Amino acid sequence: MVAVKTPDKKQQRKEIQTKKDMKLFKKIELNKKIINDRIAATVSYDVKVREMNFGSKDVAFCYTNGLVDSSIMTSIMQVLPEVKREQLVPDTLKHFLETYFIHLSVEKVETFDEAIDSMLTGVVLVLIEDEEIGLLIDAREYPGRSPEEPDTERVVRGSRDGFVENILVNTALTRRRIRDERLRMEMTQVGSRSKTDVCLAYLDDVADPGMVELLKARIKKIKVDGLPMAEKTVEEFIVRRNWHPYPMVRYTERPDVAASHLLEGHVLVFVDTSPVAMITPTTFFHHVQHAEEYRQIPIVGAYIRWVRFIGIFTSLFVLPIWMFYALNKGYLPAPLAFIGPKETGEIPIFWQFIFAELGIDLMRLAAVHTPTPLATAMGLVAAVLIGDVAISVGLFMPETILYLAVAAIGMFATPSYELGLANRLARLALLATTFLFGIPGFMFGVTALIILLASTTSLNTPYLWPFIPFNWTAMKHVLIRPAIPSLKHRPSIVHPQDDNRI
Repeated sequence: MVAVKTPDKKQQRKEIQTKKDMKLFKKIELNKKIINDRIAATVSYDVKVREMNFGSKDVAFCYTNGLVDSSIMTSIMQVLPEVKREQLVPDTLKHFLETYFIHLSVEKVETFDEAIDSMLTGVVLVLIEDEEIGLLIDAREYPGRSPEEPDTERVVRGSRDGFVENILVNTALTRRRIRDERLRMEMTQVGSRSKTDVCLAYLDDVADPGMVELLKARIKKIKVDGLPMAEKTVEEFIVRRNWHPYPMVRYTERPDVAASHLLEGHVLVFVDTSPVAMITPTTFFHHVQHAEEYRQIPIVGAYIRWVRFIGIFTSLFVLPIWMFYALNKGYLPAPLAFIGPKETGEIPIFWQFIFAELGIDLMRLAAVHTPTPLATAMGLVAAVLIGDVAISVGLFMPETILYLAVAAIGMFATPSYELGLANRLARLALLATTFLFGIPGFMFGVTALIILLASTTSLNTPYLWPFIPFNWTAMKHVLIRPAIPSLKHRPSIVHPQDDNRI
């Protein structure tokens, strides 16, 4: 029996490593061999090499199928077959670059690293016989959907476009709203294997240079093989508060919201394959505002904002407060004696709330994973089982379902999905401390929550600003939706270079 010698993986990696930073060769066959060794072009079905001859010159087009706009390449191919040899020599590369590749974005490439990285992003690599410099034709066309209004940030009246999974579309939607030569869109790549495009957007004469440099440094320090979860992975690397329940950055899928924050002096982070923009720095009060408030007149916007505040307050405190009074009726004044439950049920009130909270979370997860045609039926079944049968058999009191529904509505009314989930965890903690220690437990829980938020910083920014540290001018704008003409200055928390807006 003849022993089969297995290839030495370390030796293979070493050989490939030695080929990095290599210059392109003049011979197409040598270039094709190196490319095949690096990306296995003969194995991967989506990597194509198309060899042709124009004017007695061999030319190879290397591209990734599915990422290239075929109409651009077709228009180029319609010109090249008519080219004669005397029209290409001498200076073949110059003739191709300046005359026959009729496309807006064509540039030279000299190394295999740059050529292969570009080709895998959808750029067409052109290799020409007897030329040690290749050409890159940016004919990318990524698969994706058209811009549409995001489900989580709908408005009654306003723009209906939203970010998509294509970073080029997202930056273009933002640039369309801010046509300023000082708007910077700095692109870099993150991930040793995924090489995901990450874009830092800011107004050069407005944004705090320290914040821009901080984000650049932290993004540059990201050492990971890939970003399959896109913006969330980037957030965990740059924020470095991964076990804090409250969101340290704000996400938006609306280009108008992103543009508004850029004009205030914030720095945005776009990640390719993600339909959201990351807004930095942000505070707690950035998560309680919604675009709908600014699409209505100020007085109506202020009313909507306060309704949201009430919903957020309700989602946090109504359950522990009601539970305390239900368990300690002696503290209730006579006009509020009806608050307590008439029947206690078979399960203690605290555990009724815990089980009901888990039930709502299960329904939410089921709604996410249920196909749309079945979601309504699933909701009806869940409502009947939990809302009717559970009360009939004595597992839950009617008041438990009522107040939990009020808290759930308040959570869903929270503009920021991440803030709503964080408030749910805080509500469970307040329920536990109130059940165990009564009023002292509730006061301790609220105090601990305030201390936690007050001591938190998001990218060196106080999380509870402008409440702690207190800033009356900014706090007034949080409490009452201001008229845009009155916003003459940018928020001081972002340390803008240019403070004047009007």
